[in-house]
Amino acid sequence: MIDVEAAIPLAPTPPAVDPAAQDDGELLELVHTLPAGSRRRSAACEALVLRYRSLVRSCARRYRDSPEPEEELMQVGYVGLLKAINNFDPAFGGNLAAYAQPCISGEIKRHFRDKRWQVHVKRPVQELLLQVRKARASLVQDLGHSPTDEEVARYLGVTLDDIRDANRADMVFHPHSLDAPMSTDDDAATLGDLLGGEDPQVERTLDMQAVSTHWNELPEREQHILAMRFYGNMTQAEIGQKLGVSQMHVSRLLARALDYLRECLLGPEQQVSYR
Repeated sequence: MIDVEAAIPLAPTPPAVDPAAQDDGELLELVHTLPAGSRRRSAACEALVLRYRSLVRSCARRYRDSPEPEEELMQVGYVGLLKAINNFDPAFGGNLAAYAQPCISGEIKRHFRDKRWQVHVKRPVQELLLQVRKARASLVQDLGHSPTDEEVARYLGVTLDDIRDANRADMVFHPHSLDAPMSTDDDAATLGDLLGGEDPQVERTLDMQAVSTHWNELPEREQHILAMRFYGNMTQAEIGQKLGVSQMHVSRLLARALDYLRECLLGPEQQVSYR
């Protein structure tokens, strides 16, 4: 029997990309023309990244006085370099460095801009805040006084609510510590002391409200037994003595009523009835 699979000739393995053997234009042409996921395209990208890692390091070192570790900035810079490689069109020339440098620097600046926020703020609000700051500086010179929110809104052509959102976003740069005292007294309360906590009665109230929805569906005798057991704190023996029935019968009635209420609270899809 002929082995069909063995008889089919295997496709030749694409040769690996040698950075030393191909110039930038050839590598960029491979990236630009080959489909995403192609082995040769990935190899070309890797070769270009290795070739321009010194450019990434140069851009990252411009921010060496920042608290961010250089290695982290390098990783951010590589993201910008990859974006530049993927978006570069070799038809406009082969000077990748001139195109990649602002991409790398822009990615690093974006990293700083996003990471400075203590609380996540939407990008449109971040951008509006920058416009508001510039508008205030410009209006101070034109008006001779600190502009109001209404004046800034008219200057930028936005609503007053937009300006207020930007002002609130500006506050995240100066968060107050929850341990900061509210006054200079030795026993002054802290900001954290003024914050509300979880009320343990809230969950109990919700449970009671949920149970009361189905309470009237129970027979009057079972309602009376439950009230004596859980509101009157009576034992089953005391309830049986009061009703003139055995403790065992009280136990069965309690169990049946509680099972019914539990089933009702599982959700509206539960088709239950008390019998």
